[in-house]
Amino acid sequence: MFVGMTWDSKHMKNGWEAVIGMEIHAQLATNTKIFCGCAVETGGEPNSNTCPVCLGLPGALPVLNERVIELGARAALSLGLEIQETSVFSRKNYFYPDLPKGYQISQYDKPFSANGTLTIMTADRDEGGHAVNWKPMTIGIERMHLEEDAGKNVHEGLPDVDRYSYVDLNRAGTPLGEIVTKPDFRTSWQAYDYVNHVRRVLQWVGASDADMEKGNLRCEANVSVRRVGETKFNNKAELKNLNSVRFMQKAIEFEIERQIAAHEAGEPVLQETRLWDEKNNQTRVMRSKEDAHDYRYFPEPDLQPLKLSKEFVQKVQHSMPELPDNMRDRFIDVYGLGFADASQLVSEKGLAEYFETTARITANPKISANWVLGELTRELNNSGKFASESLLTAEDLAELIKILEAGKINNNQAKEVLVEMFATGKPAADVISEKGFEQISDTASIAKIADDIIAANENQVSAYRGGNDKLFGFFVGQVMKASHGKANPKVVNEILKEKLGV
Repeated sequence: MFVGMTWDSKHMKNGWEAVIGMEIHAQLATNTKIFCGCAVETGGEPNSNTCPVCLGLPGALPVLNERVIELGARAALSLGLEIQETSVFSRKNYFYPDLPKGYQISQYDKPFSANGTLTIMTADRDEGGHAVNWKPMTIGIERMHLEEDAGKNVHEGLPDVDRYSYVDLNRAGTPLGEIVTKPDFRTSWQAYDYVNHVRRVLQWVGASDADMEKGNLRCEANVSVRRVGETKFNNKAELKNLNSVRFMQKAIEFEIERQIAAHEAGEPVLQETRLWDEKNNQTRVMRSKEDAHDYRYFPEPDLQPLKLSKEFVQKVQHSMPELPDNMRDRFIDVYGLGFADASQLVSEKGLAEYFETTARITANPKISANWVLGELTRELNNSGKFASESLLTAEDLAELIKILEAGKINNNQAKEVLVEMFATGKPAADVISEKGFEQISDTASIAKIADDIIAANENQVSAYRGGNDKLFGFFVGQVMKASHGKANPKVVNEILKEKLGV
């Protein structure tokens, strides 16, 4: 039983609550940019994937990439958003070196999708960060609009970075879906669970790679605090450039503590943008926070309003896979799995599909889940691979499980066989043959060995029959040793019980 105070409860106990809204910028998984034909890729030579459109040269006109609309629709539907019949692109004006046009083409008052409701699973955490009491939470999502990304300023690894800033515009024009929630979160861990949910869903439906390490999913948190029972919002801090979910959680937690301390000391909490200082584990000021009107939005004159038919939305809806939460619930209902195992299986789409294929062939979902979540997952983690990349296919794992269930090898041998199958892609029968693991299940052969062991150990037989039940393990061990580990343990137990009596 858990004893102590969770991260979620400590601020409430002190009379404060946090108010948190999240913004996620997800790079949509297109091959080309949103308004031109330049390639979207990482690791290219600086400014190599550019053209007059994404460089913002005079006279260059944007042309909307149709694939962006399809992936945007998949993202919106997976997050419970309503796709709007008409949306409008706007110019968001601000000046920064990596924004060559001096404005960003985005959406403002008429976004691509809006009015979403999303249910996630979230948990309190103990002081060690371990989940306590998973429960559903419903979040309001205000909108997901489409926009182009800016370029990137480079401040290290190049000559004279103390004197110059370098600008790489390869990223300029990359398509983004910006997902904005209502201020519905009250703890840093709720925000943490939400971002992980969104990452998984976007990857699941193929809308985004959602890889934070590569920068194709970035999140920002808007954090304020207020006394428990108050309804008004106090000044908030926007936490930017959070490049991992764990850093995001730590930054929010620090900011909550900082703002509570300021309020209790009678100090002002300014509305500002802050960065997470990973080295010192604290947030620090970046700039004062702009309001929307500072950007001087107005409709993009070079792009017509985007109009989507109901038929288009229905077509995208019909092409969507079963979403992970629905699959988790089905695994629980149909296969009799527990919530924890089902949740772990749907943490990655390829793993869920791998399990279901294995379970279908073995007709034993619980044992299949144990092997997928145990031995297979260990090998995947050790190799840094996804289930879809495994040389050990679901069909081959199912065959190994069936061989084990038939008593042809024991559990430890099966684990050793799996390691070799994972490394080489060989089928179970070949590996078992190479290792000489074929078990002896012939009752006559095992009975002969058992007779010899009993005859050679009269004292132990007398002691066992006299009530020393622990000696039974001795006889099993002797038979297994005499058979060089090849005797079927189940058959050995049955024969010895019959021959030794009680």
